[in-house]
Amino acid sequence: MTDFDIQALQTELRNKNPRVILRKALELFDNIAISFSGAEDVVLIDMAVKIRPDIRVFSLDTGRLHPETYRLIEKVRKHYGIAVEVLSPDRELLDELVKAKGLFSFYEDGHHECCGIRKVEPLKRKLAHLDAWITGQRKDQSLDTRQNIPEVQIDTAFSTPAHTLVKFNPLLNWTSAQVWDYIEAYQVPFNELHQRGYISIGCEPCTRPVLPNQHERAGRWWWEDAAKKECGLHASNVEGK
Repeated sequence: MTDFDIQALQTELRNKNPRVILRKALELFDNIAISFSGAEDVVLIDMAVKIRPDIRVFSLDTGRLHPETYRLIEKVRKHYGIAVEVLSPDRELLDELVKAKGLFSFYEDGHHECCGIRKVEPLKRKLAHLDAWITGQRKDQSLDTRQNIPEVQIDTAFSTPAHTLVKFNPLLNWTSAQVWDYIEAYQVPFNELHQRGYISIGCEPCTRPVLPNQHERAGRWWWEDAAKKECGLHASNVEGK
């Protein structure tokens, strides 16, 4: 698919309902998968299985997730009767990091090195074998890094000269309230931690509950500047920053 085609497709899908975007994505691509980690992603799975029951889903197991997150992965697998491919970090890279810097180096030198090994590297391996992927990104998740992302784009972070990867963001214009309205209306499985003050949930050492009226990303990497609160999975969001 060329850049011109992407521009035309983005024009077609701009401000469209998530189901319309999902249907188009699944119509255009057979070799496509949903990246699953949070509440938004389960909403997308719930929508997608009604279009393509055998939708491919993958999740990143960093080795540092909350027990509740592992339970959610299993709940989703059983609830929808789908296979969830669980991706693990490269053992040698992880062993080298832990041996050199210990288990909590991110508190001292930032989270990007750890996320690069535990999240980005396994994701890169997976995306190299896909033509397109679907994410649960929303604009209002980050005022600093997610305001300019489109409904569909060439994924410049993970495309290569030999392999163009397309990325769909169907929930781009939804609010958190719309996500939770859908979860309640359709009885979508969700992480138990959401009932304990957690909104944006990542690895256990890097996630904490938020206070009333705090932004949902305030509980992620709270010791760092707000503009740095991306783990690298959506690196193109912060291009030019």
